[in-house]
Amino acid sequence: MSKTFLSLLISLNLFAISNQDVANKCEAVMDGFQDSSSNMKMTLINANNQKRERHMKMIILEKESGNKSLMTFLSPADVKGTKFLNYEHIHKDDDQWLYLPAIKRVKRIASKNKSGSFMGSEFSYEDLSSFSVKKYIFSGEAKEETINGIHYYVGKRVPVSKNSGYTKQISWVDAQTFLIKKVEYYDRKKELLKTAIFDDYKKIKGVWRVGTMTMSNHQNNKKTILVWENEKIKTGLKDRNFHKRVLKK
Repeated sequence: MSKTFLSLLISLNLFAISNQDVANKCEAVMDGFQDSSSNMKMTLINANNQKRERHMKMIILEKESGNKSLMTFLSPADVKGTKFLNYEHIHKDDDQWLYLPAIKRVKRIASKNKSGSFMGSEFSYEDLSSFSVKKYIFSGEAKEETINGIHYYVGKRVPVSKNSGYTKQISWVDAQTFLIKKVEYYDRKKELLKTAIFDDYKKIKGVWRVGTMTMSNHQNNKKTILVWENEKIKTGLKDRNFHKRVLKK
C-alpha cells in the first residue's frame, strides 16, 4: 500500500482504529523474540550538557506470564558489578532486585518506590519493565497526526497499577509499521514530566527491536540515552539464567 493511498484513507477516517487495537498491534510486532542478549550504552546528560557513559550487558527472556530481564553494569568502576533483575507480572506489580557490589547485598525495590530514578538516570524503575497492554487502560479511538510525512496514531494509556508514578501516557505509533516512536509521561500532578523517543529500529530474525531510546526530563532538563548494540535473539536462554542467585555471582 502506497503512503499516498494510506494518507487518503486516514484523512477520510476509513482507517478508524481504537487505542486498544493500536496497542495490541504494537505489542504483536515486537513479540516473538523468545530471548535476547545485547550490549548497552547509557549516556547521562545533565542540565549543563555534561555527559557520563555507562556500559552494561542485558539479557531478556520472553514469557507469557511476563518477561524476565537481567542488566549487569560493566563500567565505569563506580557502578561495575551492579546488577538489576526484573520479573514482569501482568496482573500485579513487577518483582525487582538491585545487587550493590560495594556492600555485597541485594536490595528489593518496593512497589511504592518504582517511580524513583534508576541509577541516577532519567529512567525510573517502572520504565524498565517490558511494555504489556494488560498493564494499561485504553479507551476511545486513536487520533491521527502527520509529522514529516509520516502518519501516526496518537492515543492515551493509563497505568493500572496504583503505584505508578504516572497518571497517563500519550503515545505516537507509526500507522504503517505499528512501532512506537514517542511517549509522553505525565506525573502524579498531571503535568508533563518526560518524553521518550524510540529510534533505530531494526529487524533481527524477522522481529522488530528498538536500537535507541532517549528519555528527556522536562522538569530538570536532564536526559538519558540508551543504545542497544550487538543484539542477538533466540539464543537459548532459560529461566535459570534469571534466578535470583545470579545476582551475587
